[in-house]
This record gives sequence, C-alpha cells and structure tokens, in this order.
Amino acid sequence: MDFRFDDIGNRLKAFRLGSGLSADEIARRLGISRAALYRFEKGELTKIDTLQKLSVMLGVSVPTLLGVGVEYIASAVSYFERLRQIEETAERIVVLAGPVSYLLTSDSFDDTLAAVLAENIPPDLDQHKRALKDVGEIMVILKRRKENFRRRRPNIVNLISSTEIERFVRNGLVGRQGLPEKVLRERRLQARTEVAHLAELLGDEPMGVQVGIVPDTLPHTGFQIFRQPDRQLLSLSPFRLGEQPNVRIGVAMITTAPEAIELHQKAVAEMWRRALKAAPAAKFLRDLLGRSKRA
Repeated sequence: MDFRFDDIGNRLKAFRLGSGLSADEIARRLGISRAALYRFEKGELTKIDTLQKLSVMLGVSVPTLLGVGVEYIASAVSYFERLRQIEETAERIVVLAGPVSYLLTSDSFDDTLAAVLAENIPPDLDQHKRALKDVGEIMVILKRRKENFRRRRPNIVNLISSTEIERFVRNGLVGRQGLPEKVLRERRLQARTEVAHLAELLGDEPMGVQVGIVPDTLPHTGFQIFRQPDRQLLSLSPFRLGEQPNVRIGVAMITTAPEAIELHQKAVAEMWRRALKAAPAAKFLRDLLGRSKRA
C-alpha cells in the first residue's frame, strides 16, 4: 500500500489540535524539538516507533494516522481541521449538513455562532474551560475554511431539508433551550437573515454554487463528498453547526473507500432529483420567511 506522507502530516496536526496539547508539550514528551514535530506535520518521513508514540499520546490508532481504512475522529476540533486540509485542494464539494452549509453562510453568522456553540456547553460539564477553548479553536478553523472557499471557489452542491430549514426559522440560531425571550428574538432574526442570504444567493445563481431544497426529512447524519484532482473522499459526521449544534460528542469518519463514496453519490443523486432548485428554491425560502413573519 502506498502512503501519502502529506496526509499523514495533516492528520498528525489535526489530532494534535484536537488533543489540547501544545506542540511544545508533545515535542518534550517525544524527546524531539518543536521544529522536528512541525516537520512531521509537513509530511516528512518519520520512524514507525515515533508514530506509535504519537498515536498513544494523541489517543488515535496508527492505522488512522496512516490513513489505512477509515479515519475515526472523536474531536470536533480535529474533524473541522481535517475538512480544512481536504478543502485546500478540493475541486468539488457535496454537502448535506444541517439547515445551512457553513461555507455559504454570511459573515454575520460567524459572530453569532461563537456564542451559540459556547451556550451549548452545559455549565456543570467536566472540563468546561477546555470545552470553551475548543470552541475558540473551532471558530478559527471555520473562518479559515470560509476564507479558503471564497479564495479558491470550488464547485459546491448543498442539499438542505425543507423540514430543517423551517424549524431553523421557527426556533432561531440557538445552542440550548431556555434562553431569555430577548435573546430568542435576536436569534430568530439571525436565522431569518441567513435564510434571506441563501435566497439571495439562489436568485443570483453564482457560478459553481448549487443548492437543492429537498421537500422532506433528510438523513440526520451529515456527510460530505470531496473531489480532489487524484481521488475522492467521504466524511460522515455527528458534529453540526447552526440550530442546536453539537461540537462535543460523537465520532466522525473519513474514508476513500469506493463503495462508500458510490453509495452516498447515489443517495445525493436521488435527493437532488427531487429537490427544488434555483428560482423555485428561492421562492420557497422567501415564502417561508413571509409566512413566519405573519405568524
């Protein structure tokens, strides 16, 4: 089996970020310099015994670091960093993930999202400070993803459930139940702003952006298919942004298995066939906003 050493380096970096350990701390435990660790993360060949030590330290298997089979990722920080790395060379992205696709959201969405992710953390959670720190790291990674998307402009296909987007408008961009009414009004307004932004995007029909609104419920587990120049990858994730987010619990998976990719492509084709697109999709969103405003 041929290994892509750049991918191994990318995985090392992603899992290091998700571990909460600093580069200095990991280098010290390995008995190497920080510069040497950074070289590993750039894909320079390292010894298998060093990879074994890193796998123990980072809580991940050697096969996952090598990219053998499926990457299993229990940290949202690591997962979003892996997406950022993959998107750097992606030519086409298919997204099924929540009521909105992060890469297509407005800039004002980011300002509210940080608060939403923070309020989703239970105040009595063990390692509450660590969870808040993770939110900060996630926001940095997400913004870098959006900047990269806007700079490179890969083709993107985004599938959205009409049921989820209706619930999003009704409940607002919230991270938990029981928020003060004033905050709820602001979050509902933010949700409406995002839906209006999406409707405007559909009306403009920008090159390389396709959005389909599927008139029923979609699978609860989000997935993305990435096409790079030399391969395709599939990610499946329990981590979600937007209304009632989850960036704390679950295991995401990334694979290049042809069968898994083909099966998900068939699911995409079926959902896309039934979806509202372009002007009809924009009209659906504007009508939804009109109805919710009168309610």
